[in-house]
Amino acid sequence: MTVQQAIRLLRDEGLVVSRQGSGVFVRQRTEQPVGLRPHLDRAFEAPRVLVDFAGFSGETLHGAITEPLDKVRAGRLRPETVRVRILVPDPSVPWSLPARVDDRSDSPAFRERARRIIERHSLAVVDAVNELGELGLVAEARAEVRVMPVVPLFKLYVINESEVFFGFYPVREHTVTLEEVSTPIWDLMGKDATLFHHSADPDPESMASQYVQQSVSWFESLWTTVARELPR
Repeated sequence: MTVQQAIRLLRDEGLVVSRQGSGVFVRQRTEQPVGLRPHLDRAFEAPRVLVDFAGFSGETLHGAITEPLDKVRAGRLRPETVRVRILVPDPSVPWSLPARVDDRSDSPAFRERARRIIERHSLAVVDAVNELGELGLVAEARAEVRVMPVVPLFKLYVINESEVFFGFYPVREHTVTLEEVSTPIWDLMGKDATLFHHSADPDPESMASQYVQQSVSWFESLWTTVARELPR
């Protein structure tokens, strides 16, 4: 269990990747991964914390945000407001990806499996954030999960509307057990996604500032239009 926890931490920091059936490997230096966790820690030092995530399940966000939330509970960090918004694909409608390898068709059984993963991680974040407000540790704390009608081929984190982390999901063959049958699936491998960091600077016309602003606008456009509450 100790080894598994250590590997999970290294994976969260982007230092290793897991490959189905092969093992765990150190990333090549040329990949230049960016660790999300330390940036989230610093974000929670601000009076107003806003974290937006768009991606497949929220598993990495769950792992990365747990530590700063624990620090708030322990009184080591004292933000005034915390808001987290999680945008994931709707598991109640057919998906084009992930898909079965044999005929590239949608798999309701895989979507049900994905739904459980989404709920396990995203709702854990929601409960942990909302608890901060219920305990009076933060003046205003709110977290929500909404689903979108498409499956994203990337993951996006927007932190305090000033930093963006973006990474593409590689598509790989992944054999999973569905209804007690080993089923090859073309899957989106979130743990193998390399995150790239963009930070706004004082010049609003700079490339970095525009990238952050467009990311904020893109997320807001989905969140306020076609996104809906996670079906239970």
